[in-house]
Amino acid sequence: MKRSIGLIICFLVAASLLLVACAGRPAESTAPQQQPASAQQQPAAASDEEYIYVSAMGNLEFFNAHKYGWKWAGEVLGVTTTYVGPAEYDMNAMVAAFDQAIAKQPKGICVFGVEPVLVPSINKAADNGIPVVTILGDLPESKRLAFVGSYQRDLGYTGGKAIAEALGGQGKVAILSIPGVGMFDEREAGYREAFSEYPGIEVVQVGDTKADTVTSVSVAKDILQRHPDLAAFVGTVSTGGIGAATAVEEAGKVGQVKVVAMDRNSDILQKIKDGTLTGTVAQDDAAMAFWCAQVLYNYVHNQAPLTSDNAKAGVRTGPNNVYMWVNYIDETNVDYFLAANEIYTK
Repeated sequence: MKRSIGLIICFLVAASLLLVACAGRPAESTAPQQQPASAQQQPAAASDEEYIYVSAMGNLEFFNAHKYGWKWAGEVLGVTTTYVGPAEYDMNAMVAAFDQAIAKQPKGICVFGVEPVLVPSINKAADNGIPVVTILGDLPESKRLAFVGSYQRDLGYTGGKAIAEALGGQGKVAILSIPGVGMFDEREAGYREAFSEYPGIEVVQVGDTKADTVTSVSVAKDILQRHPDLAAFVGTVSTGGIGAATAVEEAGKVGQVKVVAMDRNSDILQKIKDGTLTGTVAQDDAAMAFWCAQVLYNYVHNQAPLTSDNAKAGVRTGPNNVYMWVNYIDETNVDYFLAANEIYTK
C-alpha cells in the first residue's frame, strides 16, 4: 500500500514538472533562436538595398552569363542588383561608371578588375565605407575586400594541356592575347607552363588582339603567313579564338591548324561543333557573379565577430579569394553550354 501511494505521489510530481516546463516553451517550437549580439548581424535586407556590378565590354556575349548570375543573386538574396559600364573596352568610361556607382552609395560594388586604372576608384569606394569585390581580374594592390574568379594560370594551363595532347606533344604554337594586361599575361604564363612539359612544343609568336574580333582575324592571318608550318593557335581571350578560327578557315587549313579558344561564346561553341576549333576553356561565369554578390552581402549582413566591433577595430573578415572551377569544352559537352547560353538571354 505504501509503495502504491509513493508511486502516485511520484506521478503527480512528474506531471506537475512537465506542465511547468511546457508552459515555459514558446508556442512554436520550431521558431529560430535569437542570434547573440556578438554575431554582428544586421537586419534582413530590404528590397531597395542595392549592389552594383561595374564592367566593360558589356556588348560581348561572354558577359551575358555574368548579367544572368548577378540578376539571379539579387532574386535569391532579396536585394536590387544593377549592372553598369560601357559596351566597349573603354577604361575612361568604366572609371566614370564606377564613380557614378559610388555616388549612389550602394551596399557594395562588384567590379571587373581588368586594369590598374580602376584602383583609385576602388580605394575611393572603400574609404567611403562601400565594400568592393573584384571579379574576373584582380587588383590586389587596391583596397578591394576580396577577389572572386578563376585562377588565371589555371585557365591557360588547362588550355595548354588540351592543345598539347591534341598535337601529340609536337608543333609550333602562336598565342593570341592582350599583352601587358595582368590577367591575360597570367593566362599566357599558364599556357607556357603547360608547354614546358612538352619539349616538342615551341611558342613562335604572341599576337595582340586588342580585344577586337576584326583585329584578331588580321593578326592571326599575319601569323599564318609568317609561320606556314604553324600547328596551332591558343587564345587567352574570346576574340583570339574566333579570330584564329576565321583565319584558319579562310586559309583552308581547318584540321591542319588546331585552335583552342577561351570562353564559351556561342560563335566559339559553333566552331567546335563544325570542327574548326578543337575546344575552349570555360570559366564558371554565372556562378562567379552570384558568389561576388554573396561575398558582398555576407560582409554587410553576416560578419563573424573577429572582434567586439569589427568596423571600429579596422579588421576584415570572410574570404579574401574565391576561386571558381575551370572547365574544358569540346565536342562531347558543347551542346549543354549552347543550351545554357540561350537561358542567359531570356
